[in-house]
Amino acid sequence: MNRREFMRGVAGTVATASMATRGRAFAEPARKPPNIVIILADDMGFSDLGCYGSEIGTPNLDGLAQQGVRFTQAYCAARCCPSRAALLTGLYPHQAGMGDMVGTLKKPKPDGPYQGYLNRQCVTVAEMLRTAGYRTYMSGKWHVGESPEHWPRKRGFDRYFGLISGASSYFEIIKEENPPRVMARDDEPYVPQDGHFYMTDAFTDNAVRFLDEHDQSKPFLLYLAYTAPHWPLHALPDDIARYKGKYKIGWDALREQRYKRLLEMGIINPKWPLSPRDDEVPPWDSVDNKDDWDLRMAVYAAMISRMDYGIGRVLETLRKMGAEDNTLVLFMSDNGGCHERIRKEKLNKPGALPGTRGSYVAYERNWANASNTPFRLFKHWCHEGGIATPLIARWPARIHEKGALTHQVAHITDIMPTCLELADVKYPESFEGNSITPTPGKSLLPILDGQTRMPHERLYWEHEGNRAVREGRWKLVATAKGQWELYDIEADRTELNNLAQAQPEKAAELNQAWEQWARNCGVNISAETSKE
Repeated sequence: MNRREFMRGVAGTVATASMATRGRAFAEPARKPPNIVIILADDMGFSDLGCYGSEIGTPNLDGLAQQGVRFTQAYCAARCCPSRAALLTGLYPHQAGMGDMVGTLKKPKPDGPYQGYLNRQCVTVAEMLRTAGYRTYMSGKWHVGESPEHWPRKRGFDRYFGLISGASSYFEIIKEENPPRVMARDDEPYVPQDGHFYMTDAFTDNAVRFLDEHDQSKPFLLYLAYTAPHWPLHALPDDIARYKGKYKIGWDALREQRYKRLLEMGIINPKWPLSPRDDEVPPWDSVDNKDDWDLRMAVYAAMISRMDYGIGRVLETLRKMGAEDNTLVLFMSDNGGCHERIRKEKLNKPGALPGTRGSYVAYERNWANASNTPFRLFKHWCHEGGIATPLIARWPARIHEKGALTHQVAHITDIMPTCLELADVKYPESFEGNSITPTPGKSLLPILDGQTRMPHERLYWEHEGNRAVREGRWKLVATAKGQWELYDIEADRTELNNLAQAQPEKAAELNQAWEQWARNCGVNISAETSKE
């Protein structure tokens, strides 16, 4: 793919490796309402899948990409709670009551932008699809409401199994966790009793069980929200063994290798140089404890592989049901790779190796910089490293151009309107007596049909003071304590050439637009927030 072709794609055309989508006939819509499977990874970087340049074995997700469409410019909302709220409701997180994390304000305003659970001015995709006769299932991490009155079954899901809370041990619920972690089966608390429990497998097991027990006379929604590969680094021994020793090449060499593969795949533009190693990450050659760092990344890779294995089980269940052809499967991550260092020393037993039950560590900034290749910064920030996500869509009955790449811009708020269009359900003005905030999302179906979709006029972000707005090729972005930076994303998506001084009028225009959006959504960048 040459640069001219790539830039034409960024401007709005759909591209494949052969650019073969132009001029093809659109697929006829499926006659029956399609089933929908939404799979969300947790804290997984842009380049952590094989089909996005990684060395990690992800054959099932790679297979989805080969049979469907990969997005090169898809965005999430920078952190787990906000992204989940946006996916479920089609709203910006603040509009849904999740402007920050769960329980981050001492006295949140009820139905306000920072209340820490989904408000009643939003409606979930599960609530709306149930009105169209869908059965709605969820297995996995909820993290948009801790109290029982805010759990999944109270927001439209017929059946639920999973982790209500945020990050947790993959092997057990640890009593010393603060705040306490909660799991649930439907409306009842659940505590793992089996000494062989592993969180990722448990989520897969229950997703498969919901499908096995589904009444096939009705369409279904399955929302499968893994915690993998979020810290703590916990994986099964055989999975770890596949990768141990492979990361002694170090994060510098790994970033170079992934960057080269991303170029070869046509996912990134040759005009975009690999961003420099993060300022807080040491050169690999200067690191003494290489065995420890190798093991940490091996465990992280093992967690992704186990998730991919579980996804394969779900896909095989769809095939056995005869539901594969008429099921849209979507996969994405809730934010970029996570830089965080866990400050929970009491949970990490002395001498416990990363990956084992007694350990409680992360892969930290060093490896997160590789996960987010080729971008800068991480989860929590609104630079590309924090908000760029893989997005894969497969639907054999409708997506006929296999292995397609699209450079059209997509946002996590687009998932809800996509699902509603598939189910022939109109987004409501009110629901159960409550006025509903209009969605800024736009259906992805035109893109999946090979069309050029009318793009969002602008997209906006804010999380704990980090903020951004994107309008076409222009992106204005700032850290919580930093000044606005302006980038031409078509020419410089790795955000290395700040044009704020060279293009002051465009910077001022986008700043004004962001401030108006922030006022409309109730954004308070000085709010007291949690930094977990």
